[in-house]
Amino acid sequence: MYLLGLGLVLLALKFFGISSIAAWDWWLVVLPFALAVLWWAWADWSGYTEKKAMEREGRRRDERIESNRKAMGTSKKR
Repeated sequence: MYLLGLGLVLLALKFFGISSIAAWDWWLVVLPFALAVLWWAWADWSGYTEKKAMEREGRRRDERIESNRKAMGTSKKR
């Protein structure tokens, strides 16, 4: 996501002729978009995206269970 944001900023600076980025070649401005596509392709291929989603769901589940235990007055025993 950072690469996409960087690409958008560079694209805007190049398009509006702001700063020294206006003198850069277009391939340097478009490079963050290509890197973002490569990152997303790798993340999907390697299972990184699914792993992070499962970790998020696990944390939410554990928080929900703990809040229900507190609401019932039974907390985890130490």
